[in-house]
Amino acid sequence: MAADAPVWPDELFADLDRTGPIPLYFQISSRLESAIRSGRIPAGARIENEIAISQRLGLSRPTVRRAIQEVVDKGLLVRRRGIGTQVVQGQVTREVELTSLYEDLKGSHLSPGTRLLALETIAAPEAVAEKLGVPVGDEVLRLRRLRTTDGAPMAILENHLPTRFADLGAAQLEETGLYAMLRARGVTIRVAQQRIGARSAHDDEPELLDVDRGSPLLTMERVAFDASGEAVEFGRHVYRPDMYSFETTLVAK
Repeated sequence: MAADAPVWPDELFADLDRTGPIPLYFQISSRLESAIRSGRIPAGARIENEIAISQRLGLSRPTVRRAIQEVVDKGLLVRRRGIGTQVVQGQVTREVELTSLYEDLKGSHLSPGTRLLALETIAAPEAVAEKLGVPVGDEVLRLRRLRTTDGAPMAILENHLPTRFADLGAAQLEETGLYAMLRARGVTIRVAQQRIGARSAHDDEPELLDVDRGSPLLTMERVAFDASGEAVEFGRHVYRPDMYSFETTLVAK
């Protein structure tokens, strides 16, 4: 739930100990963290700015700034240009399995949204041709989408597919996940090769994901193969790490 007006639960901070050994910034950050985790301050809510909070509490702005930053660093708050400081919508943890982001969001009871950024046929560059097993310069379909959850930008998804999928419709790509569309066409994805990493945000990514230029992003590359062993899609995705993570189970040999 997103609040139109910023919130600040005064009652949680009425009894701050201003003379004891526990730093005031820590008292504020711990109570704010508790209020977010309990739902007292709901996901999507904006909190008041540092000046307003410092005036309410009668504290210096650096003390309030440090308290807020402590909660930002824990991934519970995010600073968004033009909006302010906001409670994150809730991080999605994705098991390293053969699923799509759309399916993961649905499985987490969130509301996925899609903004189609590109839908075009291009000549395959070397890196794409190698992954899809086609000659360099052959035509391939390129998709680029911005995935949101409950209206907040989460990931940029770029996918390349063989031209037999060139008739995928823009409207359908904005309404459902790519893997669901492939399954509807009789494609069974059996195995995939995947690499997870990180890099800094560049080009149009800061604007699309509402992060600062140079901010860290999670990355994922995946080549998916059908039952016959043919590559059916090559994906290169970037994710906001404050809203998304990967999870796997390790077993000793």
